[in-house]
This record gives sequence, structure tokens and C-alpha cells, in this order.
Amino acid sequence: MDAPTALLRRNMLAFPRFGNMYFSGTVLSNIVIATRESRLALWQAEHVQALLQERGHTVSLLGLTTTGDQILDRSLSKVGGKGLFVKELELALEEGRADIAVHSLKDVPMDLPEGFALACVLEREDPRDALVSNLYASIDELPLGAVVGTSSLRRVVLLRALRPDVRIEPLRGNLDTRLRKLDEGQYDAIVLAAAGLKRLGLESRIRVAFEPDTMLPAAGQGALGIEVRADRTELIALLKSLAHQGDWLSTSAERAVSRAMGGSCSMPLAAHARWQADGALRIDAAWGDPEGNAPLVKVHALAPAGDFAQADALGEHAATLLRDAGAR
Repeated sequence: MDAPTALLRRNMLAFPRFGNMYFSGTVLSNIVIATRESRLALWQAEHVQALLQERGHTVSLLGLTTTGDQILDRSLSKVGGKGLFVKELELALEEGRADIAVHSLKDVPMDLPEGFALACVLEREDPRDALVSNLYASIDELPLGAVVGTSSLRRVVLLRALRPDVRIEPLRGNLDTRLRKLDEGQYDAIVLAAAGLKRLGLESRIRVAFEPDTMLPAAGQGALGIEVRADRTELIALLKSLAHQGDWLSTSAERAVSRAMGGSCSMPLAAHARWQADGALRIDAAWGDPEGNAPLVKVHALAPAGDFAQADALGEHAATLLRDAGAR
């Protein structure tokens, strides 16, 4: 037995075991990341894996198929919401098969189940929505009655505000499946998150990225969040080094809007926060009626947000403004 292996074995016997890790002030054994098995989810998990490996940790992946991945014939709003993408990963954490779960933050329910915690939010990728089309270079170029694919109620109401004449059809599946359906001619255009396309090296498929003033993103869009069991305090402390504090605060404000509105994927709600030059945080929010029986409501609010309490208060204020303006 070589000296490093012997030292590791002695440390494994000498120090308490937490999940798949051994602690003596530093991590000596494997951190297991629970992840969905889509190409984008694996990229996200591998990104976190690389960041942790750069810090000297040994990391492996546990691939899982979630209920949300299996149900493709119905919209998420009709079968339980985006939380269907995280339940199996949370079970792996609860059972000790994994130590952390990496999520697209916009898929994470606003209130986590008891016993779980959001350990950190990483630096955000492009939060914008993107128009993808093989035929048309912009939303304005789409012909009357063009078929646009999306299953997001938020995108439905925002697209209708931009182009009430287009026909919006459901679009489910992972990113590659959605692009394949477009390429097969089922849609004239589809709307996807720019972040996923960029992460997979598919930025060339973007015909135009909508500016937030045109199509407001979903809360947390473009950001990655890491979920852990709430009792893993040593692991939470370790993961703080991956956090981007500014993006964590801004996405916290966005999620506070959705939480205050009772938000889920069954609510056509958008929220996006941006830091201003003077250090204040501006949040824009929008709500629309998916049946088209009420006008699109847009509001914004601005305040200092030096901590999570202030960020959440800003988001809650924006939700109040939405309700006062007629959002339900």
C-alpha cells in the first residue's frame, strides 16, 4: 500500500463520515452529485464537478431520471409543476446516495421541502429567452399564423402581447428534443432559454435573444442552484465558495416575487432583477392571463439589497404592486 493510500485509510477510520465524505477540516473522499441525465443537466453537474475539483475535492455523478423527464405528453402545469424535475434528486439526498443536487434554479420550487436547503447560487449565465428558427430572423418576421412552440405559460402570455396573431403550440422535452421537433418542421419557431443553448455550444441556433424589456425572463432563469440536506452544515459551508453573491441576491428577489404570488409553472409570471450603477437592485415583474381575458400587467421596483432580507422584501413589494395592478 502506498503512503497516500495508507494516509487516506487512516483518516477514513479516524474522522466522522457524512454521506460520502470524510472530514478533518478538508474533504478527503468523494462528493456525489445527483443530476438528471439530459445533456444540459449533465453539463451543469459536470460544471459544478469541475469547480469542486479545482478546489481539491474528488467528485462523482449520480445520474437519475425524474418524473418530469418521463411525462412529455402534458404540460407541467397540469401534472405537478417543475418540482417534478427535482423530487428524485431530493430522494437521493435524503437516502444518502448523493451529497448535493445541481438544478436549473428556475426549476426549483420556491419553498423547498422540510429538511432541504439551497446551499448556494452560482454565477448566472445569460438569463434571456431566445427565438430559434430555421426560417425567420426575428419575431417580427414571422408570418401571420406562424406556429411557435413553447409550453411555458409565461412565454405564452408574453408572446401573445408581442404577436397576438401567431399560433402557440405546446413543446415539451429536453433541449435536443425541442430542437429536433423544430428541425422536423413541426414549428416555424420555438422559444428557449439562451443559457441552455450557450452552455451546450449551440449559440449559433439563436436568431435573436429577447431583451428583458421585450420578454421578461422567469425567476432564476440562467442560474444554477445547489441543493443539500439542511443538516449538512459542513457541506453548506464548503459550497459557499462557489456562490456568486450578487446573482444569489438578485435571484432571491425574483423568487420572492413568485413565492408571494403563489408562483409555480401554472402561473404566467415573470420576474427579473438587475443591479444598477448606484448599487441598487431593480426588479421587473409581469403577469398575464393565459386565457387572454385580462391585459398584461407590468411593474417594477427599486431598492438597496445588501442582504437576503432586503432582496426578499423588494421581491415581495413587486408582488404587491402586481396585485394592486390587477394580477391574480
